[in-house]
Amino acid sequence: MSEFRKIKRFKTRSEAGTLAMGERVAEMLAPAPKLIVLRGELGAGKTTLVKGIASALGAAEAADVTSPTFTLVHEYAGQTTRLYHLDLYRLETERELLTLGLDEMAESPDALVLVEWGEKFPSIVARADGEISIEHAGGDERMFEVRVK
Repeated sequence: MSEFRKIKRFKTRSEAGTLAMGERVAEMLAPAPKLIVLRGELGAGKTTLVKGIASALGAAEAADVTSPTFTLVHEYAGQTTRLYHLDLYRLETERELLTLGLDEMAESPDALVLVEWGEKFPSIVARADGEISIEHAGGDERMFEVRVK
């Protein structure tokens, strides 16, 4: 990813703050379709951010959004956006990636595809419309950088 139209940095001090920030991030990711890579170490808050985005889009209540670590993909349908949340932590090869149907998801005109651990796959990074990086900033504080083409 080379040229970003929108770059924003945020800091949150709690899980509730990260959930609330999801609304601002959801606005930055419109209009669909978009494929976004979520970067951050284990426990950084990637799924918490997705909870906030899903809630802001009316696709799911925050409490209903869970990590797709073992199922690999969760799908949530909002009125105007279909949110796909992927977790590729357990995948090792491009061949495994192909079995998920990522192309079909990303090509849907109403799709917002949020991919945890997408940076493991150059093919995803090359086609991504942006990325969100999350870093621990001590305690419950998190630093977010949102970059969107």
